[in-house]
Amino acid sequence: MADLPKDNIIASVRYWLSQTVIGYNFCPFARREFVKNTIEYTVSLSNSIEPVLYELVDELKKLDEKSTIETSLIILPQGFESFDDYLDLVDYSNQLLERLEYSGIYQIATFHPDYCFDGLEQDDQGNYTNRSPYPMLHILRESSLDRALENYDDPESIPDNNVKLAREKGVTEFKDILKRSFREK
Repeated sequence: MADLPKDNIIASVRYWLSQTVIGYNFCPFARREFVKNTIEYTVSLSNSIEPVLYELVDELKKLDEKSTIETSLIILPQGFESFDDYLDLVDYSNQLLERLEYSGIYQIATFHPDYCFDGLEQDDQGNYTNRSPYPMLHILRESSLDRALENYDDPESIPDNNVKLAREKGVTEFKDILKRSFREK
């Protein structure tokens, strides 16, 4: 996967975002940022935790400096194919946010091709709400989330509603989107 040009990797992620996250309204706030082009896409060539953490720091600084970037995706096309290895990266990333005193300013959402929610079976269709073409760290501005959630009735129901919808649509639907995402350029 690392041999693919960065533009192809980003195109795959953009297709997946448009067809899955926005197409099924898994994140009711994503469409606005997608259309406004305020999402930063960073393709990491790192394949181990430490260099990705340095890239995470760079992304946090970029978000601090550029208010025109609403959210950032660090796309990891190599080195984190194992979901367990990816979860280790997520743990270290969250610890880094806390250590750098970014808790409450930014938060990390997680996406992976083999995503599996705690308590769900690996083949549960509900996992497709967070299954993406590549492992990713999604950095969100907490203040923006807070503002968006003020205007959303019952935001606590979003994850359960997403899992329910994914189960209704079935695994084939989401596997097809992921497969097609690799053909997008």
